[in-house]
Amino acid sequence: MIQILTRYCTLLVLTLLVLAVMSFSLAYLFPGDTLENLTGLVPENEAQREALERQFKLDSSVVLQFFYYLGNLLVGDWGYSFTSGLPLLEEVGIALPATIELATYAMLMALFVGIPLGYYAGIRCYSTTDHILNSASMTTYSFPVFWFALLLILVFSLQLDAAPLSGRISLLYDVPRVTGFILVDVLLSDLDNKSLAFKDALSHIALPTFAIGAITTASLIRITRRSVIDVKHRPYIAAAVSRGLSSWQIFTRHILRNALLPILPLMAIQITTLITNAMIVETLFSWPGIGNWLIQAIYQRDYPALRIGMMAVSTLVITLTILVDLFNRIIDPSREKYEHAAV
Repeated sequence: MIQILTRYCTLLVLTLLVLAVMSFSLAYLFPGDTLENLTGLVPENEAQREALERQFKLDSSVVLQFFYYLGNLLVGDWGYSFTSGLPLLEEVGIALPATIELATYAMLMALFVGIPLGYYAGIRCYSTTDHILNSASMTTYSFPVFWFALLLILVFSLQLDAAPLSGRISLLYDVPRVTGFILVDVLLSDLDNKSLAFKDALSHIALPTFAIGAITTASLIRITRRSVIDVKHRPYIAAAVSRGLSSWQIFTRHILRNALLPILPLMAIQITTLITNAMIVETLFSWPGIGNWLIQAIYQRDYPALRIGMMAVSTLVITLTILVDLFNRIIDPSREKYEHAAV
């Protein structure tokens, strides 16, 4: 176990180090002068340029500049945004939880809807119900997330007026920020009309969550269905039937756990897809997450924000992926021998 943890920690550190190198190099890859990209200032004379270069260590070698940048990342000195003038650590701390909130609710939707429907379709494989679920999941999974989100806006926001078009909560409610999750912050607040504020926040988050979660749910239905069908054709299932076990006993004792194990490693891929789709949907619903924040940084050519935003999102995705894979390894130790035997 210690060896596995050491291996994953080393992988995480090396991956984050590579991401730091890529993030650092963006300052030199952006068009224009490197000093202006980092500071947003145009030196009026040579003396001012030299002073700024000394401040940002641009007068040193590239290796020393990288270690200076890495040290600033570790202590939380991420610089300032050109557009707002606020520290980037503060801005990322506000935008990133909003994206994580969308992805979390969409993942919960996929887990509690997609996996049970996938089990049901697998148990009733090749029946009419299975064909309906399989066709619906295949159609939904084929939708581009931005097109599906626009369709939801057109139907539920513009035509039916059943859901708000943008934002996290109405301007009528001033909710103190505690966790960054708007629903949790509403519950933790001391607002007089807390129930109304919660319903309002829920109405704002419903459409973007459904836009992201529906595609992930469709994917989990297909993955779970395929896994259940594979398990049903295993020899130990035939042996259980020959012993006279009921269908419910076969499902609970043999199919449920054995069909779930192949699904868990694929959850790491779904996390990456969820966060990517959340960043896309944010721009359509004006959701104040990291994706919408990065789009505004691109429009404003806010290069420090782009560099730090790329680093923050990449770190989140890599960390979650490695943690999920580590969790899969812990609950299913048999994966180790197969991976060592693989060519």
